Parts: sequence; structure tokens; C-alpha cells
Amino acid sequence: MKTISFIKMDGLGNDFMIIDGRNEKIKLTSADIKKAASRRTGVGFDQLFILEKSRKADVKMIIFNSDGSPACACGNGARCVADFIFNETSKKEILIEAPANRMLEARRAKLITVNMGKPSFDWRAIPLARKTDIMNMPQIIKGLGAPLALSMGNPHAVFFVKDVNKIDISKLGSEVENNKLFAQRTNVEFAQIITPSRIRMRVWERGAGITSACGSGACAVLAAAVKKGLAKNKADILMDGGKLIIEWDKNGDVLMTGPVHKSFRGEFYLQYKLLNKGGLK
Repeated sequence: MKTISFIKMDGLGNDFMIIDGRNEKIKLTSADIKKAASRRTGVGFDQLFILEKSRKADVKMIIFNSDGSPACACGNGARCVADFIFNETSKKEILIEAPANRMLEARRAKLITVNMGKPSFDWRAIPLARKTDIMNMPQIIKGLGAPLALSMGNPHAVFFVKDVNKIDISKLGSEVENNKLFAQRTNVEFAQIITPSRIRMRVWERGAGITSACGSGACAVLAAAVKKGLAKNKADILMDGGKLIIEWDKNGDVLMTGPVHKSFRGEFYLQYKLLNKGGLK
């Protein structure tokens, strides 16, 4: 039994457990992650981040969902990781190595901005199980209309609806996430266009369920709305937990700007494997 130090942070209520593993390589099992994610007997979180040293960037982040499955992207979490690193240095800009060899640029002003990269509308990149025109997707949920699918480093299915508050997300989110069309399951966003520069969104995250906010999901919603001619290239995305400012810039990159919040530091006890000697900060 070992003690692992962590910091609990969140972005608009989308909460994370962050473990600094730069001096001690930590490998947690899926069962360990589920135990830590429990909101009754564990720390409780939507995603877990393990930080590692990087030869290419200021830090490398490994991401897991609360169900123990690996994740490829997390915008709110990336801002929290950026804040963690900014507090160690006088730098105003840093580089984060994300899963799948993606490099995320982050900068700090009053809020933190992360360049989430270019959205992909290629069915193979999302990935979908078969060749599909993403602008003419099949109807997945009867009476809901067809989604628009895309990748922000992780898969998203965006539904545009008249009133997000009338959507039964707990039922429909799971159904869409596990639809066979999505080869690796998918995040699910329900978006309501208020004005071309204000969009209301609610989200079901792959491997985590309903969350109060999703950074990559907000990026996906803005990109999908622009693609369909429903929004400007910069908009406020209003989620249950608060607002993110999303911009699809002239270079084709999606910029996400928003706040971070530190909750507490602590220690938890789980069995895990030490891959090399060292100690956690």
C-alpha cells in the first residue's frame, strides 16, 4: 500500500485529479482509477491526469476517464495542467504533450488559452466504423435529427436542438456514445444556437457520463456550428458549469479560453506499481 499525492482541480465544474509523476513513474490499473474516481469512497473526478516528463514539451499528460478507460483529449483538463505548470515557472507560454503525440500550446493572461489544434471532419480520423459523409449522417436517435461528427483529437457527435433543457441526456447520451457507427465510442454534445456568437451546450462525455462542461466538446460544437453555417468563428459556449470562449482562427486552429479552479491537495492510498525510484512532489 502506497501513498500518492494529488491536486484536485476543475474547469467550470468539470473536475480532475492530477498526479505529478515526473519524478516517479506511476501505473494505475483500471480498477485503481475507478476506486479513486468514486465520489463516495474515493477522490471523485471526471478525468484523471498523470503528468510525466517530456523531451518535446514542458510536460506530458496522460489522461484517463472515470471508468478507467484512456482518453485522448480534454480541454478543461489541459487548462488545469497548464495552470499547474505556469505556477512553477515565469513563462507566459508553455507546450503540453498530449496523447497521440499531439502538442498543445497554452498561454496565460487573466484566463488560460489552449490551442486545441485543427478539427477533423474525416470519417477515418473520428473514427467512424464505415465511410460516412459527416454532413449527411444517418439518424441515430429517432426524432432527434442527424448529428455532425468530427474529431478534436477525440470523437464527437454534435446534435443541434431547439432546447437543450428538454433533452434526456442521461438516456440519449449513453445510447449515442455506444452506437456501432462510432468505432471507439464518442462524446455527445447537444447544442442550442442562441445567436451566432452564443451557443448553449450540454454534454455526455465518453467514459464519464454527464459533466458540467467539456472543453474539447465546446470546441467541437463551435466547429460544427461554423461548418453548418450556424455560427461565427468566435462564440461563447454556455455550459452547465459556465462559459468558454471558443475561436476557430484563420490558421484553422481552435482556441479555447476559460478559467481554472483549485479545490484541494491530498493523499490517497492505492496499490500501484513503481517503475523507477523517486518521489512525488
